[in-house]
Amino acid sequence: MAMTFNFSQSSLKQFIRAVRASKTIADERAVIQKESAAIRASFREESADSSIRRNNVAKLLYLFTLGERTHFGQIECLKLLASPRFADKRLGYLGTMLLLDENQEVLTLVTNSLKNDLNHSNQYVVGLALCTLGNIASTEMARDLFQEIEGLLSTANPYIRKKAALCAMRIIRKVPDLQEHFIEKTKLLLQDRNHGVLLCGLTLIVDLCVHDPELIEQFKTYTPVLVKQLKALTTAGYAPEHDVTGITDPFLQVKILQLLRVMGKGDSGVSEQINDILAQVATNTDSSKNVGNSILYEAVLTILDIEADSGLRVLGINILGKFLSNKDNNIRYVALNTLIKVVNLEPNAVQRHRNTILDCLRDPDISIRRRALDLSFTLINESNIRVLVRELLAFLEVANNEFKPAMTTQICLAAEKYAPNKRWHIDTVLRVLKLAGNFVKEQILSSFIRLIATSAPDLQTYSVQKLYSALRTDITQEALTLAGAWVIGEYGDLLLKGGAYEDEEAVQEVKESDVVDLLTGILDSAYVNHVIHEYIMTSLMKLTTRITDASQVERVRRVLTSSADSLDVEIQQRSVEYGNLFGYDGVRRGVLEKMPPPEARTEDRALSEPASGGGKKAKGKVPTPKPKSGADDLLDLFNDDAPASLAQPASQANGAADILDLFAGSGGAPAQPQAQQTTSSVNNILDLFGPGPTAAPTASGPSSSSLLSDMGSPVSNAAPPAAVPSGITVYNKSDLHITLSLQRNADGLVAILARFKNTSFTDSKQGISLQAAVPKSQKLQLMPINTTELPPQGEATQQMRVQGSQKPPLRLRLRIAHSTGGNQVTDQVDWSEPA
Repeated sequence: MAMTFNFSQSSLKQFIRAVRASKTIADERAVIQKESAAIRASFREESADSSIRRNNVAKLLYLFTLGERTHFGQIECLKLLASPRFADKRLGYLGTMLLLDENQEVLTLVTNSLKNDLNHSNQYVVGLALCTLGNIASTEMARDLFQEIEGLLSTANPYIRKKAALCAMRIIRKVPDLQEHFIEKTKLLLQDRNHGVLLCGLTLIVDLCVHDPELIEQFKTYTPVLVKQLKALTTAGYAPEHDVTGITDPFLQVKILQLLRVMGKGDSGVSEQINDILAQVATNTDSSKNVGNSILYEAVLTILDIEADSGLRVLGINILGKFLSNKDNNIRYVALNTLIKVVNLEPNAVQRHRNTILDCLRDPDISIRRRALDLSFTLINESNIRVLVRELLAFLEVANNEFKPAMTTQICLAAEKYAPNKRWHIDTVLRVLKLAGNFVKEQILSSFIRLIATSAPDLQTYSVQKLYSALRTDITQEALTLAGAWVIGEYGDLLLKGGAYEDEEAVQEVKESDVVDLLTGILDSAYVNHVIHEYIMTSLMKLTTRITDASQVERVRRVLTSSADSLDVEIQQRSVEYGNLFGYDGVRRGVLEKMPPPEARTEDRALSEPASGGGKKAKGKVPTPKPKSGADDLLDLFNDDAPASLAQPASQANGAADILDLFAGSGGAPAQPQAQQTTSSVNNILDLFGPGPTAAPTASGPSSSSLLSDMGSPVSNAAPPAAVPSGITVYNKSDLHITLSLQRNADGLVAILARFKNTSFTDSKQGISLQAAVPKSQKLQLMPINTTELPPQGEATQQMRVQGSQKPPLRLRLRIAHSTGGNQVTDQVDWSEPA
């Protein structure tokens, strides 16, 4: 007896209703599994009724939208394609586009059906085939069917011509070699009277020109035709078939403007031809509706991209400024985003909208605030630094925490570059430390300390008084606490000599006990961490030579020695060493003398030391070279000022080869640095902590400037190298510029210095990493990068060495990764050393 199956013949609407009526996920899963089983059984039945197959495929498409597996219905879609009924073909092609992609083997079975339907007498069947081919065409399908598409481009039916143009775009993208078959017929589309055909033809031409710029010259002769068509659209009366809220065919106008932008970029002749029509579009388009704004935005992009005259550019920027007053958040965001890109082209025109831009900082939309903030920083110059920084500080006070790290850096960079005087600069950075001290980067803190250390004594007195007053009010901001501890320890005598400070317009007296109370109170607070603890200890130690009250000195000694049993090794070491110094008053006073102004580190080049006279750099002055320590000699291999003769044979005792031995990792003793003719007082003091007067510093030991670190300074513990040569560019994308500088040794050792530079003026980069690989015959050692975060215009370095490359060319495979604003970029390049 034959077994019979009870197939579900429910309609699509009933199936959807059953799924939506499910009260739990388990109920929904049960309905879907039951229906899927019924669909499979129906497929095995091979029913001759096409309506049943259509119903099943329709259910499959609904399952596909739910994320369910639908692979078992692919063949059923192909069966519907072969049906002579239009209803079957329509659903079959829809299922083919959704359930299949160009990588599936079953797609080869569709080619014959497509070929037949492309030559069908029914235009709507041809349209279905063109839509399907334009969505899922593979390389093989494109090669097999391009001749049919080429023929359809010249058919008399506009419905087919416009779809054929879009299908041709897909074919050319898959097989660029076929573009020559479509160029001549594409030119004819530019003169088509049908708006739909013209729109699709323009889309095809824009795509061709973008992917193959050499084709632009062939279409430039049609510039007058495009200008005439655009003029006709802007001056046309009411046309019901093309009217969109009172504007004639805005889609076609936008597409014509896009093509004009592509053709006019870098070509003054074409730009001259389209200047008038752009001015006409910009002045006559209604901006009260979103449709008009879309045309105006495209016109502005075209104006700013071609070789337009200055007056037209100002008109374009004024349109963007008007967008900033629009109530629509999308329009304001687009305007801000565009102004950021063009602020360097017409800075004065953008400056006129400064107040409107600053108003956007108070917008409830966080995206608007972020773009307005980026634009505000690009507007800062010498004339408006006070006004803009005041507004930015007001925004910093209420900004979300995610804004603060970038804002603190940018405000301090702007103050560094455009400060009218040092006192204003100090006040500005101090305000930043008060508002967002927990988000200030180390480079900013180092720059602030360096600024105070290089100031005149009256400014140093002013700074220490302001920091003392700030710490009495708030010790919750880490950077403020660190800066205050360093400055009070270094210039405590100036604070006590002044005797008083102004706090809320009241003069208050400063006693020695008050200063010690403040610092010891920070140590006992809940906001202290190991870094703050180290700074406070060093600050208290320095104060012992700045105060005269013996009872306070003894109190400081007890506080310092109480940390001798700390679990933190650094704190324990400082406690023991500082405690021992109390037995040698003469030595203690020598060690704790005023420190020389700290020098900028390599990663602080973006925050260069401001020169006198309003923070502007002095011109025509050449810095005097300073004596180098042994650690600096190593860095001289990559120095701008180093002569080419540094690459000397290995036989010379003190040559570059000896320095390179520091990289080799051999078991022998490292080369000792050459003795200096004059020994600084800093080096004499360092000998107190060394193993003895005869002990030579090794490559891994402290450098001659490590006293800065021992005294709690946030600046680097190695003297900075001079400017590194530009080297060989190996990567320059996404605002990241990487160069390599090579130094070869006769033993086949190559020392390499990679330099990273963030070329953006507005965006910071995070998570920077560089990985490298060499051929198997060579050995690579990669040192860590000195910083993984780059502020705008910031720099970083990374060293590596390659053993076994006896002669050029050296070959490297580099993998670069970084992120900007949360967008991760990963790239790979193969680089060979130039011959």
